[in-house]
Amino acid sequence: MNRIEQLKDTRAKLTIEMEAIKSELPPFEAALDSEDVINHGRESDVRHEISSRKLKIDSLVDQIFRLDQKLDHLEKLANRESLMEGYIAEMANWMADELELNAKRHSLSTRLEEIRQQAQEDMSSARQAETQAATAYAQAVAWGDTDGEKAASTDAQKAAKNLTTATEQHRRQLLIITALEQELAIVDSHISEAQVEHQKIEHTALRLAHDTLEETWNEAAQALLDVGGKLYAAARLIGRDPVSLMKLDIPEQGENFGSWRWSELADRGRQHRTRDLLSL
Repeated sequence: MNRIEQLKDTRAKLTIEMEAIKSELPPFEAALDSEDVINHGRESDVRHEISSRKLKIDSLVDQIFRLDQKLDHLEKLANRESLMEGYIAEMANWMADELELNAKRHSLSTRLEEIRQQAQEDMSSARQAETQAATAYAQAVAWGDTDGEKAASTDAQKAAKNLTTATEQHRRQLLIITALEQELAIVDSHISEAQVEHQKIEHTALRLAHDTLEETWNEAAQALLDVGGKLYAAARLIGRDPVSLMKLDIPEQGENFGSWRWSELADRGRQHRTRDLLSL
């Protein structure tokens, strides 16, 4: 039975034990209101029985919770290859979405700036034409130029009509600008969402990579300790003092964080005999 199956079996046993204790509570809770318990002053004993069972249940809940964490950790490590493939595919999808959204954003931003500039230029041009016509009319009047006055009056009327048209066009352009700005805000929110989701998946993938590397580190350290144990045994058998190995301090990663020291080599060294060391 592997580690995962052992933990699942332990969890199942704890769950059965917890459910059994839970089933014992209702009779005791009901007994608190019984006349027999009250008349004989046994409420304290009954409450003690209830309390002790609830404490046991709480302890079992905590044990099951910690087992679930270990199971989740081990199952992710066992399925790390398929999980990592999924994470990488998801990140690629979100990155593709972000690239597509950025292209849309660029297109919207470009069009928005074009319409803003065009709207400003159209209104400025229409106002300038009306101002020029009014100035020409005033000058014609001042100099008594009847023909110039008539021409300027016609130009002023034409400029006023053009300004009215430009104003209406400007109103429509402002509506388009507002709509483009709203669409741009929607695209920006989607870009932010894609970035956040990508970061979430990336963080999850990095945690899996970290846990996997911890396991790889520990396996490599264990292999080093096995070789070190043989080296320690060989040194002892030929009368050498393995003093350099006594400086050994290899940190163990993960849930069993600690350090492997030279004593680990000594323990392993005692397990080897001469014939073990000659089998190079």
